[in-house]
Amino acid sequence: MKHRWLAQSDDSRLTLVFGGWALGAAPFRGLTGGGSVLLVDDYTGLDDPLPDLAGFDHVDMLAFSFGVASAAHWLASTHFRPDRLVAVSGTLHPACADRGIAPDIVRATADQLSSASFIKFCRRAGLSADIPELDFEQARKELHAVIERGSAPDPGFDRVWISERDRIIPTNAQKTAWAATPDVVKGVAAPHVPFQPGQSWAEWLS
Repeated sequence: MKHRWLAQSDDSRLTLVFGGWALGAAPFRGLTGGGSVLLVDDYTGLDDPLPDLAGFDHVDMLAFSFGVASAAHWLASTHFRPDRLVAVSGTLHPACADRGIAPDIVRATADQLSSASFIKFCRRAGLSADIPELDFEQARKELHAVIERGSAPDPGFDRVWISERDRIIPTNAQKTAWAATPDVVKGVAAPHVPFQPGQSWAEWLS
């Protein structure tokens, strides 16, 4: 895993973000508030240490896209429990035909990855920001690692947001994946990347 600070504050409140594959900080640009914001991504491995979180009085955790399953695996291995846990546009079954993305599609995305295919992916995801820079070989390794790691145990999400125009992790697959927890699910009329400039972290953590 890699991590970077998107914001640092003195208010002892942390928003811990497990981002999606290959998009880096781009989906979250323009979100406001949140105190200190620490972004984690690159799920080739999940045992890289994060900064000490014990100094924060309150930790909210938002997991996006493939970050949902990766966060759940990480929580199971570390036994860390945030004060609030939210999933956005993702499931616990990243490489699954019925509850995520079909494994052959994930493999094809990795094996056929190029500048042109990555641009197409970003646009299908609804990313309005500039296309992020990408280490293609590392991105391929990450996708294969996600496939091999498989489904994650459910840590008990407090809120699940399902994007209703998702062309990356199909909306119906997300609905199937979260069918057993309807009380925490909310739909949002948006593409895979649903965040909009001017929105607050608090809106997504509600």
